[in-house]
Amino acid sequence: MQLYNYFRSSASYRVRIALALKGLDYEYVPVNLPANEQMGESYAAVAASRLVPLLKDGDKVLTQSLAIVEYLDETHPQPPLLPADPVGRARVRALALDVACEIHPLNNLRVLRYLVHDLKVADDDKDRWYRHWVETGLASIERQLAGHPSTGRCCHGDRPTLADIALVPQIHNAQRFACRLDHVPTVMRVFEHCMTLEAFAKTQPSACPDAR
Repeated sequence: MQLYNYFRSSASYRVRIALALKGLDYEYVPVNLPANEQMGESYAAVAASRLVPLLKDGDKVLTQSLAIVEYLDETHPQPPLLPADPVGRARVRALALDVACEIHPLNNLRVLRYLVHDLKVADDDKDRWYRHWVETGLASIERQLAGHPSTGRCCHGDRPTLADIALVPQIHNAQRFACRLDHVPTVMRVFEHCMTLEAFAKTQPSACPDAR
């Protein structure tokens, strides 16, 4: 398998975590997003969306991080990344989608670039935009985790699931942008536990070969 990704991409980090949890070997193929390598013809030839991550598994080409993670879970079932019961699966997917659909799209690199370069938003206001959507989005996740009987050391129970795979990279980005996190103690407890696990720690941005 080959994973086309960028070290600071939270979507890429999700897939790296899943691959590590599954114990799967892969070739790390860096795509430098700030240098616009994703817009080059060589990458466009394999990635119609010109986004990362992209996973090549033999002759199969897979895009969108959550779809890739579910593909890995279906093709390599152990350890499972979704609960066995329908209600648990729905809860885990909802938490993951709260990150992937409600927080992340408003703050990814192409949105921030558009704010600065096209709309001429000042850097300070761009950072305020980022922090607002991250802080309010994480507050929503906190309300879903705090006091819920299914919340354990991880978002759902005591083993990492798709929800943790989505949440942890978002916290890394939140810390990088100096977001307020004292209002989400359950979120941070889950994050800190996950970072004690090798699959999360060894794939974090600072540990990637293209980190700088």
